[in-house]
Amino acid sequence: MKLITTLFASAALLATAGAQTLSIKGSDTLGAKLVPQLAEAFKAAGNTGVKFEIAAEGSSTAFPALANGTAQIGMSSRKIKDDERTLCRTKGVYVKETPVCHDMIVVIVNKNSPLASLTKAQVAKVFTGQIKDWSEIGGAPGPISIYTRNTSSGTYKDWQKLAMGGRDYPASSQKLAGNEQIAQEVAKNKNGIGYVGLAYSKSPGTKTLTIEGVEPVSKNAKTYAYARECYLYAPDKPTTEAQAFLDFVKSEAGQNIIRKVGFISNNDL
Repeated sequence: MKLITTLFASAALLATAGAQTLSIKGSDTLGAKLVPQLAEAFKAAGNTGVKFEIAAEGSSTAFPALANGTAQIGMSSRKIKDDERTLCRTKGVYVKETPVCHDMIVVIVNKNSPLASLTKAQVAKVFTGQIKDWSEIGGAPGPISIYTRNTSSGTYKDWQKLAMGGRDYPASSQKLAGNEQIAQEVAKNKNGIGYVGLAYSKSPGTKTLTIEGVEPVSKNAKTYAYARECYLYAPDKPTTEAQAFLDFVKSEAGQNIIRKVGFISNNDL
């Protein structure tokens, strides 16, 4: 009840105030679909005095933006690093972390691939370039085309840690800006393979692979090999607009948007 009261009070305050801009920068996984829909629902809930600027260019871009004041909220599909927290502190910004939702990094292939499942060992060998042809893992003969996120992406680094044992991607891998771009390329290439966030795993022309026999669906959030938590970061003394938005994200209304978009609500775990 306290949170609901706070939300109504914030809505009334923001509706009567002059138009304010809330800049949110960082993760493509969060910023391409989820945060824009949360922003629209937030405004529809009565916060008509807030204008959003959302830049989804990778988790690594969130923290410099918080440090230099060009963002009031940072989006990240991974936890903040020590050096990023230090950077913010040197600029007088002491960030606080808000867990937003759970996600899965899902392996996708072209819809015409005969494969249905891979082991973690096979995934590691594919994405490090040790396995180069589909025939080595039960697919139709053909060179494997690997699509990954770019180096500013939190997902790029999470995948390297979760699936590749910290090893490097092969030079032949193709780095793309976002989840949607990876899905589009895999859909066009019969030999393609990539990874995307759960909300992007049903893209046309692709299919998901089970890992060790575990399907990437919300009920398996605690057993799927490549599960993770996603976050919003803000200064410890956020603006009125930022605090109201963070409260909305944690509310049941916000968590319903999270479910609708295809992420896993923290309330469901």
